Amino acid sequence: MTQGERSTPVQPGEKAPDFSLPAVHQDGPLSLSNYVGRTPLLIAIFRGLYCPFCRRALAQFGGTSEKLRQQGVESLAVVATELDNARIYFKLRPSKVAIVADPACTTHRAFGLPQPALDAQAIKAAENVRINPTGELAEPVPLMQAAEALDKVQGYHKSAVDQRDSARQMEHGVQLKGQFLLDRDGIVRWANIECSKEGLPGFGKFPTDDELLGAAGALS
Repeated sequence: MTQGERSTPVQPGEKAPDFSLPAVHQDGPLSLSNYVGRTPLLIAIFRGLYCPFCRRALAQFGGTSEKLRQQGVESLAVVATELDNARIYFKLRPSKVAIVADPACTTHRAFGLPQPALDAQAIKAAENVRINPTGELAEPVPLMQAAEALDKVQGYHKSAVDQRDSARQMEHGVQLKGQFLLDRDGIVRWANIECSKEGLPGFGKFPTDDELLGAAGALS
């Protein structure tokens, strides 16, 4: 559950919307109230596990969370997939970051993450864009082919749940991901939205450790 939805992303200086979602790594839900008043929090909101960019970023974020904790900042990942699917995935690929499952993308909407339509105009614009955001491909490939190419490199085969997650999200457009750094009072102090700086060439990118740690360091 979340407080509602926004048409624009939550900005620094605004209070983060509350939420309560089932935890992947433990029984019961996690909510923003578990952190507010206790610790700063970096929330990273992802597409489903069908997305190879998100899978790679989640692996990175697990390591980054340890470094952030040394700076007094906790971390939380929101993944748009069913709880059982997430638990199976992270049982095989354990992560050090706390994770919650949000198959309906309620958190994405509450934080105002864009979901641009995948119409003819968008497809045409993407045809000339080549990306390699995770650095795993031998060279940049057309944006529309990048996910399939990464699945092959990673040896990942989509489950039936992955396919449902992808189809459900694509009905409304391409769900973009984002990261929000909250202070101890739950006020957003830093935000990064996919494609907001570079446009389509930024699709699939995730902030570096230096960017995330630098943002966290600025809280003190």
